[in-house]
Parts: sequence; C-alpha cells; structure tokens
Amino acid sequence: MITTENYTLPGSKGRIMSMDLTYDDANRYAPLVIFVHGFKGFKDWGTHHLVANYFAAQGFRFLKFNFSHNGTTPEQPTDFADLIAFSENTFSIELEDLQYVIDWVCSGSVIPVVHSVALIGHSMGGGISVIKAAEDKRVSHLITMASVASFRNLWPPLAETQWRLSGVIHFPNYRTGQQMPVKSTLLDDLDRNPGRLNVLANAANVTQPWLLIHGTADSVVTLSHAHELKAMQPNAQLLILPNADHVFGAGHPYLQSELPTHLHQLCEKAIAFLKQ
Repeated sequence: MITTENYTLPGSKGRIMSMDLTYDDANRYAPLVIFVHGFKGFKDWGTHHLVANYFAAQGFRFLKFNFSHNGTTPEQPTDFADLIAFSENTFSIELEDLQYVIDWVCSGSVIPVVHSVALIGHSMGGGISVIKAAEDKRVSHLITMASVASFRNLWPPLAETQWRLSGVIHFPNYRTGQQMPVKSTLLDDLDRNPGRLNVLANAANVTQPWLLIHGTADSVVTLSHAHELKAMQPNAQLLILPNADHVFGAGHPYLQSELPTHLHQLCEKAIAFLKQ
C-alpha cells in the first residue's frame, strides 16, 4: 500500500518547512528522491501528489517539501498566505533549506537512513538542484525539469534599476491574482555570491548522472536554457519532449486521477534513468 507521512523541519531563519514522504509500505528502505519546487511553487501544487505516488509504485521513496520562504505556511500549505516571507526569499536561503532537508533524510533520526539522494528540480528549483548537486556528493543523481540556466535572465536587465530604487518588485500570479513582492535583497544575494549562484558554472561541475528534460512549447523557461546547460555539461542526457509546456501538461488545481501525457512520459523516463 502507498503511504504518505507528513513532517515539519526548521528551515532558514528558523521558519518551518512542511514536508511529506510517499512510499510503498513493502519497501520502506527504498532509494529516496527529493523534489525541489520552483518559483511560486509549493509541494502540494497540481500533480505533485500523483508524481509522488507514481515513483512510490516504481520502488522509490519520494519526498517533497516547501521552501521556508515560499509564501505558504503549515496552516495554509496551498495558499500564499505569507507574502512577507515570500518577499524575503533568496537563492542562498533555498540552498540552505535544501541542505537541511538532505541532512535530515541522511541522519536517520526520523525515517530510515539513506546515504545518498536523487534530486528532481523544476524550473527555478532546477537551478537550485544543479548547484546543490555540484557541491554535495550525497546527491547520487540529478533530474531537472524545465530548469533555468541562470537566475538573472528571468527579468529584463533594466528592471533591476527600478527594483533597487524602490527596494521591491512585484511578480504577478495570474492564477491567484496576487502581486508577489520580492525585495531587492535577492539581487544583493546574487551580487554577493556570483560564483556559487552561477547555475551554468555549477553545471560544468556536476559529476553525477544528470537527466535534463525540457519541452519545446515551454514559454516560461525557453528550450534555450536546456541547450545552455547541456553545452556546459556534455555528459548530461538531454531529453526534449515535443509540444510539452513548462508544467508538462499539469495545472493547479488538477482534478484528474491520471498524470497528463507529457508528465507521464517524463516520469517514465526519469524512473528508467534512476534504475540504470
């Protein structure tokens, strides 16, 4: 039987991160995969539970978590109820959060211990996962879905001037109608850590098996990002899904009981890659 257990863990600045672990009861010591969500994402978005169940049925433990400053709260895990926290998020904070999660699963303090983990990162979480794989050899495999190749080219360069002057920029969330504030401390973080937060430079240092997956119809993070990452790490496997969009056919809320076609294809390829 497939089981999901819920946990919480202190993250960056002591903020609580919600997590859940999905696995087959008959395989409690299965290899562990950590899913890393992207910008304006959260662990309970759309199809993530179906992906977790799929991986569990194929012999893996699947852990997904909310970054400490992603705007959700343990009490409201599917709402951006804390825009103050969201505004204060940085890439270094997310790397710290992911470090806490990896430390937790490898400690064996609560769940059966693992000595290595596979990372699956989507979009912005893909960039975070690339960096973490380059710097933490407990990561055994890396899978990126529609990953960014750079944190800095996701907004017009001219926007940074006004962003710094006003101290904040707002990104629209078309699903909720919210204007999501991000303070210029995010830019300060990029300026202070140009080497560590350079996704492409870190891609060159990824030594683990890496599966790069991107769709040709991705209008959010274009296919060029995948080609840039592949150019920096020729050993990575590049899988291009024709006509797949940024979320591989998913959406939120997602009311179907089956994975959308492109996401199902992605999961099949990911499982085969991890079992090689």
